[in-house]
Formats: sequence, structure tokens, C-alpha cells
Amino acid sequence: MNKELKILAIIIVLVGITYWGIEPYAHSKMHPHHEPATFKYEDLKAPNLKGDPKKGAQAIMNNGCTGCHSIKAAGIPAPMDPVSASASYGVNPPDLSNIAAVTDEKFLAAFIKHPVHAFKLDHKYKNKAFPMPDFFGSDQDLADIVAYLKSIAKPQTPKGAFEVACGRCHNLKYDGWTVIGEKPKFKNDVEKADFELKLAKYEANLKKYLGTTPPDLSMYIRSRGHEYIRDFVEDPQKILHGTAMPRVGLTEEATMKVIEHLEKVGDRKKEKRNKLGIWVLGYFVIFAILAYLWKQKIWRELH
Repeated sequence: MNKELKILAIIIVLVGITYWGIEPYAHSKMHPHHEPATFKYEDLKAPNLKGDPKKGAQAIMNNGCTGCHSIKAAGIPAPMDPVSASASYGVNPPDLSNIAAVTDEKFLAAFIKHPVHAFKLDHKYKNKAFPMPDFFGSDQDLADIVAYLKSIAKPQTPKGAFEVACGRCHNLKYDGWTVIGEKPKFKNDVEKADFELKLAKYEANLKKYLGTTPPDLSMYIRSRGHEYIRDFVEDPQKILHGTAMPRVGLTEEATMKVIEHLEKVGDRKKEKRNKLGIWVLGYFVIFAILAYLWKQKIWRELH
């Protein structure tokens, strides 16, 4: 075996040790293993009654849901603007028009019944009240409300799924989205200053409610990756115990739409980059062959 092949063999062995030995060990310490998302929410009970959407429309009024939530699909406006709502509840209560389009049915029923348990925030609200109270209506009322919410929900685009599921806590700067809505085009500096003041007030209320400022998700897909975000969204406490982010009960389909939107915003050139990778590898292979042939020619003349 000539000298070059011996050097190549040593490099391959060292790279192999790094790739199959050191890297997996370091990865296991930095990112402990967790079970992948199943979206089954097996700790929650499924509704055992069949709901009636028409009765649900009345039940949602009788049980006071519209005292905090808007239902734009039914022409019911929000009782407060986002900043005032965040001052009262910590976060702006969601419009209920499309909440059932992104949320698992079993989770939705469990959340209405007992929000803290469904959110997996029992550790945080042992001795203080959660902004949304438990549901004290009948099980039939609960089933009717869920049936009503399902009946008015419309299929969501990836962008729509993000806004419904994540948009009240997370900014998406590179898409012009803020926690109080789409960033408008300002006519003058006064409008811009007024909007930024409202945004700052909302974010301050949100931080007080959660105990931390939720991150802007513009580049999150690059720093965390597809699988981590999927598993984290399904159950944040499983991966980062004690985190301020609650379990939000998204369906697998809605989660994939959220990830698709994050990829579109934060990694717009992924497909182009992947295609270019083949050409870059080809360039290095050709360059290595030419360098080897050139080296052979030089040493042949010297000897």
C-alpha cells in the first residue's frame, strides 16, 4: 500500500470514529432521546356523547364563551382589542371560528372542560387561577359546543394554521406577522409609533403571563429542524419539562402545515440549495481526480 492510500485509510478511520462514536454520544447528551409525536393525546378522554351543532351555537352563548372569545364566522366580535385582552388575561383569547380546524377534537373537548390539565400546566397553576375557568356546563352542552365549532371551521392554509395555532404568542418577523396581527403599511411615523407601542404593551403582558418572551419563529426551522418542532408542538413538556409553552393540541395535519409555513418563511431556498448540493459534490470529485493526476505527473517527472 502506497503512502497516499495509508493516509486516506487513517482519515477514513478517524472520520468514522467521529461520526459513529463521538457525535452520537455528544448528541445524546445535548438532545436526550424522546419518543416521536403520535398526536393521539392518550391521557385525555374522548367525548362519549354526540353533539348537535345547532344546540352548540346556543350553548356557547349560554355558557359565556363569547364574554372573552370572538366568533367572526358567526358575526360575533371580540369584546376587547388584543392589547386590552392581554392586560386582562395575559394573552389575547383566540377567535373561535377556525379553532376546530387545527385542534384535535378530543383535545378541544378536554381543554374546554379543564384547560390547565389539557395544557399540561398543572405544575404552574397549583396555587393560582388560570385565566380560562373550567367548564361547569353539562357533558351534552360540551359535546354540542365542540360539534358547533367543528361545523363552522374552515380548512386552513399553512399560513392560516400558523396564525390560528401560534400567532397570538409568536412573532414571525420575516413574514410581517406580529402577535397583534399582520404588520400594516404605515402612512406616517405617528401610525408606526402607535402600532409599535401597542405591540410593546402586548409583548410585556405576554411575558408577564408566561414568565418569558416567546421567541420569534422566523428562523426556528433552521435552528431546530422539522422533527424537533413536530415533537415539541405535540407535547412541549415531554421535551423541555417546565417550559412556559403549553400543549396546544394540534392535529398532525395542522402541525405539518405550521412547519410548512415556517420552512417557507425561514428557509425559502432549501429546495434550490439541495439541488445545488449535487453539483458541489460533483465539483469536488472532479477536482480531486484532477489534483491526483497532476500530483502523479509531477512526481513521475521528479523520479
